[in-house]
Amino acid sequence: MTMKINKIEQQIVSEFESLSDWMDKYNHLIDIGKSIPLIDPKYKTNNNLISGCQSRVWLHGAYKNGKIIFSADSDAVITKGIISLLIRVLNNQSPDDIINTKLEFIDTIGLKEHLSPTRSNGLISMIKQMKLYALAYKAREESAKQ
Repeated sequence: MTMKINKIEQQIVSEFESLSDWMDKYNHLIDIGKSIPLIDPKYKTNNNLISGCQSRVWLHGAYKNGKIIFSADSDAVITKGIISLLIRVLNNQSPDDIINTKLEFIDTIGLKEHLSPTRSNGLISMIKQMKLYALAYKAREESAKQ
């Protein structure tokens, strides 16, 4: 049984609310990046690079038992923390849940406004790529039913 997206988001909001300033929050983000499900080196290809990110971010999504399993890596510690946060929320969720989630925790914790414009664009690109995986697997699932 997977944990629901909104419950995971609430945990993240609680973690970030317990930190008083943005230096602590950045350090927490860096720590989160250390727990990322690392991408298999065979998927560290140009095809899996997320465009629109200042640093290099590789993202892979595998489809297993109706859920998407994400793995990633980045050459920048803050970016690695950001993709780790997204994976924590969206990993092992159904395509529909990923497509329909609003990821409200990002605004609640003030992440976007505390990132540089290029990192903020990167965040948007990461979310877009994860949702594209969900759309692709949902389409594949639906065509298999026909």
